[in-house]
Amino acid sequence: MSIAQSNAAASGTYAVGGDLTVNRLGYGTMQLTGPGVWGDPKDPDEAVRVLRRAAELGVNFIDTADAYGPFTADLLLRKALHPYKDGIVIATKAGFTRSGPNAWKPVGRPEYLRQQTELSLRHLGVERIDLMQLHRIDPKVPLEEQIGELALLQQEGKIRHIGLSQVGVDELKAAGAIAKIVSVQNLYNLSNRESEEVLNYAEANGIAFIPWFPLATGALAKEGGPLDAIAKKYDAQPSQIALAWLLKRSPAMLPIPGTSSVAHVEENIAAAGVALSDEDFAALSALAK
Repeated sequence: MSIAQSNAAASGTYAVGGDLTVNRLGYGTMQLTGPGVWGDPKDPDEAVRVLRRAAELGVNFIDTADAYGPFTADLLLRKALHPYKDGIVIATKAGFTRSGPNAWKPVGRPEYLRQQTELSLRHLGVERIDLMQLHRIDPKVPLEEQIGELALLQQEGKIRHIGLSQVGVDELKAAGAIAKIVSVQNLYNLSNRESEEVLNYAEANGIAFIPWFPLATGALAKEGGPLDAIAKKYDAQPSQIALAWLLKRSPAMLPIPGTSSVAHVEENIAAAGVALSDEDFAALSALAK
């Protein structure tokens, strides 16, 4: 199979929470909204086509959030793929409130998290959320109340698994003392590895690591740059090499590149077919150090 024909299944699998087995290369819905992650996208029909094409190409781990739009991405997801075929895992997030384009404010009050969970269930058209991630820890609310409310929703059968987003190891451990945490979603890519310690902790403790902004490679991808040179060697795009590096970096890694274009979603998923040599992986790993 050529790289261009690769299916997301070529990325290997990971069992989120030990019981939700997904192909490791997923899709993130944030770019299916208007500017500033606000309102409807310029071409809603293309957004639906993107989601359907991703599923056709083996993507069965889809990450979304109530704050994307807000709810724009969730409603597009429901329009495109509901009723969801067996094996599709939808991860969502709650804990931000939106007041306009690019405006994000963490709100972790238990009643707000419960309200947003109920709305996500309705908008996504599901009876239980596979993975509910606390979008941000609200510093104004005790962590016990935030994770505790998600744990209560889990006991009620409205949430299957609980995850966190943009946290450090100490916060991950503290949350894990309150409820079982099965995933962590942090900023991480080839050129920004500040969450390396969190990744190592996650891998060692059976926690999925979901890197957001997985394609933010900056100057590394410029023409003639080191990423570009390795991409040419594999007859691939720099973005595909960046994803292949993430997949090789850790078996717990679940990249979720997002796009609003069918052509780009096909290109991203084809990265599952790139098998980096140990030598090229090491060379890429050294770039941002």
